[in-house]
Amino acid sequence: MSDDLFAPSPDPRWFTIPSGRPFLDDLARGLCRSLGKDLPEAQILTPTRRGARAMARAFSTQTRGGALLLPQIRAIGDLDEGEPPFDLEALGLDLPSAISSLRRRFELARLITEHYKGLEGRNVSGKLALELADSLAKFFDSLALEEVDATDRLHSLVTGQGGDQYSLDSWAQHWQVSAQFLAIAVEAWPKRLSELGMMDPSQRQVTLIRRLINQWTEHPPKTPLILAGTTGSAPSTADLAKVVAAASMGAVVLPGLDLSLADDAWDQIEDSHPQGTMKRMLDRHNVARATVRVWPVSLEDDRRKANARRRLLNEALRPAEATKDWRDQIAALRAESDTAIDDGLDGLTEINAARDEEAATVIALLMRETLETPGKTVALVTPDLTLARRVSARLTRWGLQADSSAGEPLANSPTGRFLLDLLTLLQTPCDPVAILSLWGHPACLFATDPGRTHVEMYGLRGATPNDMDSVRAALIERNRATDLWDRYAAAILPVAEMPISDLGEAATRITRLAESLSLDDGQALWTGAAGASAAELLAGLIREGAGYTVDTLRDVADILGQLIRNGKVRTGGNTHPRLLILGAIEARMVTADRLILAGLEEGVWPQAPDLDPFLSRPMRAALGLPSPERRTGLSAHDFVQAASAPECFLVTRHRREGEPQVQSRWLWRLQTLCKGAKVDIPSDGRWLDWARALDRGLSDKPAALKPAVRPNPKPPVEARPKKLSVTEVEVFIRDPYAIYAKHVLALRPLDRPNEPVEGRQRGTAIHKSLERFVTEDTPLGKAGIDRLCDLLHEELAATRLSPAQMALQKPLLPGMAAEFIRFEADRRAHRPKLHIEQRGELKIGDFTLVAKADRIELRDDGVDILDFKTGAAPSAKAVAAGFYPQLTLTAAILKQGGFADIRADRPLGDLLYVRVSPDVTKPQSAVQKGLFAHDLADAALNSLRRRIFAYAEADKGYLSWTAPQFLKTRAGDYDQLARLYEWYVLGTEDAEEIAEEEA
Repeated sequence: MSDDLFAPSPDPRWFTIPSGRPFLDDLARGLCRSLGKDLPEAQILTPTRRGARAMARAFSTQTRGGALLLPQIRAIGDLDEGEPPFDLEALGLDLPSAISSLRRRFELARLITEHYKGLEGRNVSGKLALELADSLAKFFDSLALEEVDATDRLHSLVTGQGGDQYSLDSWAQHWQVSAQFLAIAVEAWPKRLSELGMMDPSQRQVTLIRRLINQWTEHPPKTPLILAGTTGSAPSTADLAKVVAAASMGAVVLPGLDLSLADDAWDQIEDSHPQGTMKRMLDRHNVARATVRVWPVSLEDDRRKANARRRLLNEALRPAEATKDWRDQIAALRAESDTAIDDGLDGLTEINAARDEEAATVIALLMRETLETPGKTVALVTPDLTLARRVSARLTRWGLQADSSAGEPLANSPTGRFLLDLLTLLQTPCDPVAILSLWGHPACLFATDPGRTHVEMYGLRGATPNDMDSVRAALIERNRATDLWDRYAAAILPVAEMPISDLGEAATRITRLAESLSLDDGQALWTGAAGASAAELLAGLIREGAGYTVDTLRDVADILGQLIRNGKVRTGGNTHPRLLILGAIEARMVTADRLILAGLEEGVWPQAPDLDPFLSRPMRAALGLPSPERRTGLSAHDFVQAASAPECFLVTRHRREGEPQVQSRWLWRLQTLCKGAKVDIPSDGRWLDWARALDRGLSDKPAALKPAVRPNPKPPVEARPKKLSVTEVEVFIRDPYAIYAKHVLALRPLDRPNEPVEGRQRGTAIHKSLERFVTEDTPLGKAGIDRLCDLLHEELAATRLSPAQMALQKPLLPGMAAEFIRFEADRRAHRPKLHIEQRGELKIGDFTLVAKADRIELRDDGVDILDFKTGAAPSAKAVAAGFYPQLTLTAAILKQGGFADIRADRPLGDLLYVRVSPDVTKPQSAVQKGLFAHDLADAALNSLRRRIFAYAEADKGYLSWTAPQFLKTRAGDYDQLARLYEWYVLGTEDAEEIAEEEA
């Protein structure tokens, strides 16, 4: 031995490595120095496997390129934080094997369906039982880790015997049902495990540790034995620490025990305090805090500023009851050193970002800048997985990939997306978006089929089809790709329509379906890490779900979809060795030169306690289980350990996913303490400025860099349109560029897949209904109302309204029909001759103006022109201004004899917009008071002639949006092509001037 670290001593060896020190490096250096050539004989126990791997790397750095025989490094497992159990060699040979997590979930779900009765005795569905199984598993984990036998206590709660201070009758009915179920479950679960010949993993873990404790108590190890990094949150781990500390060559090294906190404050520590778990362990073994020594290497190398940071954080997070003497503590700190608080804040930087995107960009910049210093490492520590993924995405800007402990979601992998799309289609086989996504997948059998485009164009765009047959009918009408659609239907429908009862069988059918729809007989799906992970998941579901009862295919899809969305893919890959992204748990015992702590908002870090459907707080207390605040205390300890790093950035957001946020209680208390000392936590606004500048336009733009100008194309005169409808003239007045794109470029907008049935389609359907009603010459009255209702229902259904939308429309149809019949009776009282949907045209030189009038009424005293609207009609003032010339130009065509069977000399009567709604069918004159229809018709025709002659000149361009004020009420079909939002900066006055000139 090179020093007396493990020299014989009558007292147990309890050490601590202060927060802010590189825990593993200090531990490795101290052991190398103390043990020398005896290092390989040592055994080191760490809480987690990641910690064990990091411990091995820490020893390798001590060799400085030389050779070193490592000690035995083992992870004892930390089941409370999700660490898999560790098999302690021969200690577990006679124990049953641990049940797998997936099988345990299904077995617990079966137990729930058999014994758990919801409120009013309702049975629990298979899907809900699986969701509750996770909470029940946590309950059994808590019982095992805390080594609580709840059988008698639950029996006491349920029966009211045993003198328990709580009465079951006083609880809410839900908790009464839960307590009664748990009383059954704690007896039924061990029996079921015995039948399976298996053991609960948490119970097995505790049993192994207890056996290890007994073995080392009876036969203490004679070689060095170190338990490092544990806080003793579980009783078994805490008792193991006692045995290790008492061994002849044993030592327990605690992470960041606060030796400077005043004794009275130490006595007030509760579960939510960072030191809560370690205090509980020390009290359990009657170990005085004063007897715990600082690890010698850490004591030698500890910096004055590191100690100041540690003191500052520990004072900020002292128990709430002990904060009343904060001012005295501030004075005490300054009495030790005038710069104590400033030293504590040196290297600590607070950054407050506005939202998620800005925070991710700032963090990515901090990580990228670290790489400018050779050998410098950086770690982002955050429990917010979404933020971590945003940061990973930002790092790709520089071609960087960080080593992320969370891995990648299986749902985001190609295989995961394929399976999720397939699950969607099993529930709605004709969902256009899911079909296009699945068929476009590189592994899909249909990806290269030329018929895929035809199915998309003619069958899937527009409103969602109501059934498979409607898509096939559309393809038959076009004589396109029916064979491809039939192949798809033959594959998907047998599975989508199969009777469901057994989850394992359903998963088998879905797996076979996925393979039948993918290349290489399904093997294309299972390649790579993501494919292997998905294959393992499905195999487990088929195996463990066999015999598990489910009611519907939707339940199967929800269960499998949740498993896929919760799945992770860890590929390793080409990650940068100096960039780390870690969760709060994974970051324990891991150090870096620069630490970035993000997600410091309430509900994120610390995380809000899980909602337990089985246990209320009084129930947990009555059963002797720890409060939810204990996990908060562990999170607080993680925060203090990380925030004590020499260079640390604290990143918060004002809004997370659009919702306002409250800063973490720990940061808030640190800010409050600093304000009491009349200082602020340092903040560096440069990082926010740089982050915003990354996506901001250049302040000094190069001369060659110019924004898109307002398009004003000037096609050859012979290419310009020679025919327009009166409705297109309205567009011509407002947005000439749209006419250019439609008639010169021959571009037509495509309907979106799953496009909702909007007002235009609904209006068209109502128009067709009214047209058919009038042309059928149906009698008015009750028979007319009934017939019109039928027509409206028929035409609306043809627009692919969903059953839910039709259910909303159907109650409105009788009112709409009755109002229209009332209107029709008033109009027919004058016995006009009706012309329905009649076409007319007018030649203006080589230009043709066409119109299709909804309705023209010929009376003895004149002609009325009617246009039916299901939305708001234009005002008479807007019509007089020339912005809505549909009716006035139709009247002009009529005056010029452009409608067959209607004499040109007939006097014009009124121009009417007829508003059709469920409440009223009401005509509205388009002729402003004091004006006449024939004058408006002449003015509209003259304005059109001027426009036609102007656009007959080659230098007249089709300017985009000459009347941009109409953008407020309607967008154009070609706005994206015109790059509207790049150049549209006109104010209202300028827009009106241009509109008047063009009109």
